[in-house]
Amino acid sequence: MQTMVRENWTDERLDEFGKRMDERFDRVDERFDRADERIATAQRETKQEFQKVNERFREIDERFDKADVRFESLQKEMNLRFEGIQKNMFHGLLGIAGVIITAFVGLASLIIAQM
Repeated sequence: MQTMVRENWTDERLDEFGKRMDERFDRVDERFDRADERIATAQRETKQEFQKVNERFREIDERFDKADVRFESLQKEMNLRFEGIQKNMFHGLLGIAGVIITAFVGLASLIIAQM
């Protein structure tokens, strides 16, 4: 008779244990579902932030492109001005050389005239 009671007691306990385990696993499943939701939310937020960063980089790239165009135009303008300065310096050098040659010719003609 004790054996019979013990089997009933064990069967009832096992059934009760099974129900408690089911409840606990249900809670674990709920916690995993919440964790999955948080991870999905974090992934969406991260994706949105990376999209903002990508947009910002696009804006910076556009600004650099504009700056490149400006630097190229400044470089062309500077080259033109340096070419102008070089031409003016060359013309000045020719003028000075002409004056010196004229002075030598004048001095030579004076020396020849005095002889």
